[in-house]
Amino acid sequence: MKATIWHNPKCGTSRKTLAVLEEAPGVEVTVIEYLKTPPSAEKLAQLYKDAGITPQQGLRVKGTDAAERGLPEADDATVLAAMAAEPILIERPLVETDKGVRLCRPMEKVHEIL
Repeated sequence: MKATIWHNPKCGTSRKTLAVLEEAPGVEVTVIEYLKTPPSAEKLAQLYKDAGITPQQGLRVKGTDAAERGLPEADDATVLAAMAAEPILIERPLVETDKGVRLCRPMEKVHEIL
């Protein structure tokens, strides 16, 4: 099985989720450090759709100016454009496998798609 993780190595939850993926038998992991290589607004839209969440639910508010900018109440296109332009606004980690996509907060959610 292939798994892709949009990862921030400075985030403990992201590191723990990556460790679960690396230790899972038969899982080939692709790591994308999304702060260095941000996904496009279109890719984010697909990930959130496949995860069954809204872009607003994938928005990182803690430690960002998202609330001050009104992003939690903004429309999907505005939120996705902001995330693509400033990837620090993306809540992490996002994991995609053949079985689906999960925002792995808490990290145990990764087991749902393994």
